[in-house]
Amino acid sequence: MKIDVNQLAEHFAHIPFQVEGIYRYATNPGVTHADYTDSFPGFVFPLTGKIQFQFNGTPYTLSPGKMVHGGAKMKLDEQTLDNCNWEYILVLYRICSSEVEESSFSHQHFELSTGQSPRLMELIMQLWHVYNQRGGLSMFQTEMLFRNVLNEALISVANRQMSSESQALFERVSNYIHKYYYHGLNISALAEQYNVNRNRLSYIFRKHAGMGPAEYLLKHRLNMAQTMLFTSDVPVQQIAQTVGIADPFYFSKVFKKEFGFSPTEYRRKFINNPC
Repeated sequence: MKIDVNQLAEHFAHIPFQVEGIYRYATNPGVTHADYTDSFPGFVFPLTGKIQFQFNGTPYTLSPGKMVHGGAKMKLDEQTLDNCNWEYILVLYRICSSEVEESSFSHQHFELSTGQSPRLMELIMQLWHVYNQRGGLSMFQTEMLFRNVLNEALISVANRQMSSESQALFERVSNYIHKYYYHGLNISALAEQYNVNRNRLSYIFRKHAGMGPAEYLLKHRLNMAQTMLFTSDVPVQQIAQTVGIADPFYFSKVFKKEFGFSPTEYRRKFINNPC
C-alpha cells in the first residue's frame, strides 16, 4: 500500500510507544522461518542481501534502501532471492495505549523506500549497539535513538517522494511548453494550471533544468526560431510571432544575446554556409 509519509509521521507523533526489542538476524537460503510475525508491530531494516516477505499474502521485495513495517501476529512467509545471504535488524515496539484503532498504521503492513542513506544506516547500527549494552542509560538512549531512526527514515522517504513528484511535474510542464510554446504562455498561468505555487515551480525548473521556467520557455522559443531561420525564408518578424514573441525588437535583442548574432545576421551567415 502507498503510504502518506506525513500521515505516518503524525501517527507516531501522537501514539505513546516504546521499544520492545531489537534483534539482528542473518539467514541463509533454505533456512526455515517463523510462520507469523511477533506479538508486537515492528520495522525490518535490511542490511545485506535481498528477500521477499509476505505479510498476510502481500509480497514485499526488500534490500538495503528499503524498510518494511509489519503488524502483530500477521501470517508471514519469506523467500531469500538471488541465492544470497540476508541480514537485517528488526525493531519491535509496544503501543502503550489500548485506544489505538485497528485501522491505524501500527496494525498495517507497508513498505517505505528510504534510498541508500549512510546516516540512517549509522543510526540503525548505533541503535543496535546501544540496546545491547543494557542498563538504565542504555534503555533511555535506545528510546531516543529509535525516534531518531524513525525521523531520519521518514525524512529520507519524504525527500525521495518530493524528488519523484518534482521530476514528474517538471516533465509535465516542460512537455506542455514544448507543445504550446507559440501560445501566449506565462509562468503564473502555468503554475495555476498545474496547481502549484509559482515559487515552487521556479524551484523545480532550477533543480531539473538549471534555469527558471520563464528562461526555459524563452530558450525553447529561440531554439525553434533558430531552426526556422536556418530552414526557411520566412520573414524575421513573422518567425518572432510564430514562436510566441510578439515584439520583433525584443525578439532580435534576446536572439542576439543567446546566439551572438541578430536574426538577420544569423540567417545571412549560416543559411548558405551551414558548416
